[in-house]
Amino acid sequence: MKRRLNAASAATKEPIDKSSYSKREPISSTSDVRIFAICLIFRAVNSLLVQTYFNPDEHWQALEVAHRIIFGYGHLTWEWEKGIRSYLHPLVFAFLYKILAFLHLDTPWFMMRAPRLLQSVFASVGDVYLYKLSHVIFGYSVAQWTLFSQFTNWFMFFCFTRTLSNSLETVLTLVGLYHWPFVKGSGHVSVASRRWGLFVAALACAIRPTSAITWFYVGLLELFETHGRLRFIFLELVPVGIVVLAFTCLLDRLMYGSWILVPLNFLKFNFLSSGGDYYGTHKWHWYFTQGFPVMLFTFLPFSLVGIFKSKQWKLFGLIVWVLGLYSLLGHKEFRFVLPVLPIALMFSGYSLAAMRIPISSDGKSKRSLHHTRCHKRMQLAVLFLLVTNLPMALYMSLVHQRGSEDVMNFLAKEALDENVKSILFLTPCHAMPYYSTLHSNLPMRFLDCTPSDEKGIPDESDLFMMDPVGFVSNMAKNWSLPSHIVLFDSQERLLEEFLTSHSFREMKRFFHAHFKVDRDLQSSIVVYALSQ
Repeated sequence: MKRRLNAASAATKEPIDKSSYSKREPISSTSDVRIFAICLIFRAVNSLLVQTYFNPDEHWQALEVAHRIIFGYGHLTWEWEKGIRSYLHPLVFAFLYKILAFLHLDTPWFMMRAPRLLQSVFASVGDVYLYKLSHVIFGYSVAQWTLFSQFTNWFMFFCFTRTLSNSLETVLTLVGLYHWPFVKGSGHVSVASRRWGLFVAALACAIRPTSAITWFYVGLLELFETHGRLRFIFLELVPVGIVVLAFTCLLDRLMYGSWILVPLNFLKFNFLSSGGDYYGTHKWHWYFTQGFPVMLFTFLPFSLVGIFKSKQWKLFGLIVWVLGLYSLLGHKEFRFVLPVLPIALMFSGYSLAAMRIPISSDGKSKRSLHHTRCHKRMQLAVLFLLVTNLPMALYMSLVHQRGSEDVMNFLAKEALDENVKSILFLTPCHAMPYYSTLHSNLPMRFLDCTPSDEKGIPDESDLFMMDPVGFVSNMAKNWSLPSHIVLFDSQERLLEEFLTSHSFREMKRFFHAHFKVDRDLQSSIVVYALSQ
């Protein structure tokens, strides 16, 4: 009896049962469906609220390629000439475009919204698997608060439903991690589950070769912990890897028209020749001191507390490993480390769940008093996270840099009414969506920024930014006048006289941003039309 009382007392002191809770109460299929429905509705609304421009790859490396595959016109950037991109990701959206075309729904609204709505379906799958992963590791309460953290974190809201390959990579990472025995801390090795984990991991690497950074860490730990190492390597890892690699190679052979080994070309360009540095570099510590803290934002202290309280050092090690390896590359972006952000938010969920559990065991009245204090502390924490993250999420999704999307949506409608003949974009290259949004086979031209084989040679975009008037004056010697010119207001002030002298008048002005990002302030985007 005394032993039982001591055990009960110890249980009240432990904030969260990390070992057996999920085994006693597994997630039912009904609960799975309910959670998925909640996630699907949330992400669908999330995708409709995302109306701003974030990164060129969302359009130029996915939708633009898919549009060219299905409709026969679109622009392929230099990466596709060098064979450092796989067609696997664009083909997902090519299938969507095929359905829209078949149903005659390829209108401006659907062409702009449907891809993100499709990505919202994938994102909701990622949310469900994050919930399942946190449930199996920490239990029901942590799973709930992990989902809360995932939904309310500003960067996940801003980025997860975008058509970036990083978004789909994040979904696959969450699905894959759920199937790895060492992640779940399971003593029993399910070969079938681990094979699924391997397959999903290989798929993630096929879409983004840099995903191998994540899975090398996971696979190495699994190799150290499993008993049947030879079986794991030769009967699981090698066969699955060969099958997925063969499939993607055949797919790329079909699309490129020749044999292309994308992972090897990707490795050569980004790692061996530091080709990514062409687009800018950061200090080695940027992910630790700026990038990841900005992504976590006010969830950072909760995640840190959750890490130390949960003592899940292997998962924490995964975050550090990914941030550390990406830190070795000169070119850094927030989206590169998106796959480990949900893991950090899971630790935040642990921290929030721990606030609700009374840890005093001295008596009923004291437990109630402590529970009241915990409840108030929980309410303050939730309020703090909502007040800091929701305005940020909505501002970045609805306001900041929305001009790029608005101007193309406007031109798409004008082109549908046959009011546009040709367009010249006098903007930094890839600053706008392109044919995938316009969805009209009209002549369009933008300033090229293909990396030169020799370092230090400025591209068209650089030359224009250095001397807009001189650049356009030289261009005008050999051009046929476009019907529309699109440019930012910062260059408009310099080119106003030139535009007027060539019979262009302002047609429409769109708000873009309140503050600069990596260039001068681009507060608005202006459309000029040729006077009739």
